[in-house]
Amino acid sequence: MAENVRRSMPLFSMGIVQKLTGLTARQIRYYEENDLIHPERSDGNRRVFSFNDVDRLLDIKSLLDEGVNLAGIKRVLSEKPVEANTPAHGKKSMSEAELMNFLKSELVQSGKFGKTSLIQGELSRFFR
Repeated sequence: MAENVRRSMPLFSMGIVQKLTGLTARQIRYYEENDLIHPERSDGNRRVFSFNDVDRLLDIKSLLDEGVNLAGIKRVLSEKPVEANTPAHGKKSMSEAELMNFLKSELVQSGKFGKTSLIQGELSRFFR
């Protein structure tokens, strides 16, 4: 499975994205309303975010911290393309076990720097 496909897979709930980004649910919904992010929807119409969505939210947060307004953020992010959901040709598919190991390493990395990792917290039930 290509890297861009793995990073665009919707995996994270709103609560997990809030912990990863430090943003509130209201802020995240506001950025969606203003077409800055486009999370997938589950069958129950809940937002489900990918690694690319989380990266984009972190970009938005850092631009806001630098004092850029919403119009400026839209302009900056329009120059940065959203990762495509199509696999790159010639790349080997990743097995389910390899994908689980990849996701586990990504989640463990998010727990560095003195924070409790998601593996130790809410997502521990998936990695036993």
